[in-house]
Amino acid sequence: MNAAVASPVTTTADLLVCDQLDVGVSGRHLLATVHTQFVPGRVTAILGPNGAGKSTLLAMLSGQRAPRSGHVWMGGQPVSGKGAQALARQRAVLPQDTAVAFDFTVQEVVEMGRFPHRQQPSRHEARIVTEAMQATGVAHLAGRSINTLSGGERARSHLARALAQIWEPLPEGATRWLLLDEPTAALDLAHQHHTLALVRRWAVEQGVGVVVVLHDLNLALRYAHDSLLLAPGLAGPRSVHATAHLLTPATIAQVWGVNSTPVLAADGVPQYLVAA
Repeated sequence: MNAAVASPVTTTADLLVCDQLDVGVSGRHLLATVHTQFVPGRVTAILGPNGAGKSTLLAMLSGQRAPRSGHVWMGGQPVSGKGAQALARQRAVLPQDTAVAFDFTVQEVVEMGRFPHRQQPSRHEARIVTEAMQATGVAHLAGRSINTLSGGERARSHLARALAQIWEPLPEGATRWLLLDEPTAALDLAHQHHTLALVRRWAVEQGVGVVVVLHDLNLALRYAHDSLLLAPGLAGPRSVHATAHLLTPATIAQVWGVNSTPVLAADGVPQYLVAA
C-alpha cells in the first residue's frame, strides 16, 4: 500500500477525522475499519465496488448514521455531540436519492438549504439562492416543480441546495464540509465534469472540505486530490492516499477485476482505458 498523503498545515479543529471507525450495519458483517482524516481545501473521493460501504461511511461522516464502533470528529468535536442545526450549518449532504415527496419548485428546494441559518440569516439570502442555482445551471428551472424534472436536472437542483446551505463562511471560522453521494450518477458527460470542477473550485478557492462517493475512476483521477478505497479483502484500516498513487493497474485488477491501461490525457492528467 502506498504511503498516506501528507496533509497541508492544518489544526485538529479543521479536520474531519475517523478514529478506528467500523463501517457496517450493527449485527452484520464488518465492511471496513477506517482510521484517517479528511483535509479541508481538498477533494477526497471514496471509491470501491458495490456493497463495499461507501454510502454507509458517508452517512457516518455526516452524522446521519451511528458507527458500530469508533468515532467521527468534526472540528475537534464528536459529530454525534453536535446539535442538528449546528451540524447543518457546517456540513451539507447530497444523498443518492433526491426524490421529493411534495410538489416544491426548484427555487423552494434550494431555499431549504438556507433553513439552518434562519436564526442568523445572511444579508444576502435571496442572492445566495439565485447564485447557487446559477452555479449548477438550474436558474432557468427555478419556477418548475422539481418532480417534473429529469434525473440530472433534479440532481443539479439538489446540489444547488447543498451549496446554498454552506454558501458563506461561518462566523466562528469553522471549516465547511460538502458530502456528496454519487453526484454524477444521473448526469450527462458535460454535467459530470461541470459538477466536479465546480466542487473542486469550492475546495481550492474557499477551503471547503469535499468528500464524494464516485464510481468513475477517471473522474476521480481528474478531480479528486485524494481517495479512500473500500473493498473486501484489503488488509488493515483504510486511510486516505493521493488518488494517482492509489489507483494502479494492480489495485484496479484486484478490487474491480478488470484490466486497465494507463494513458495521459492531453493536459497530462492520468486516465485509464478499462476492459473486462
